[in-house]
Amino acid sequence: MNTTTEILKKRLWTRRVISSLAILFLLFNGSAKIAQIPQAVTGTTQLRYAISILVPFGIILSICTLLYAIPKTNFLGVILLTGCLGRAVATHVRLEQPLASHVLFPVYVGIFIWVAFYLRDRKTEALLSCRKN
Repeated sequence: MNTTTEILKKRLWTRRVISSLAILFLLFNGSAKIAQIPQAVTGTTQLRYAISILVPFGIILSICTLLYAIPKTNFLGVILLTGCLGRAVATHVRLEQPLASHVLFPVYVGIFIWVAFYLRDRKTEALLSCRKN
């Protein structure tokens, strides 16, 4: 096996692991909101949101995550999830919560989804690359 094939395999598995972790976390989060589990309700009220928006937030997050998980709609999903995660950052900043544990956590998830998107294929890499070919 040549080094190019090895690199492509490592890239593929790295992308799969990273995107799977992000997808599982986001689907769990969305499902918890839709099911209105007590921790999600408590978290929502602590963030000063009305409980009535919990289910719509969960549905939106779940749809965006599913769009991200489907290869044909991956680009749309990554853009929409970036918006969802931006809302989360803004909420934590508004409430003056701790930087590393609260404010930046959605940023960490966003980095995961964008790194996985970047590793998707050579076309994506070329699209997002700052280098001139």
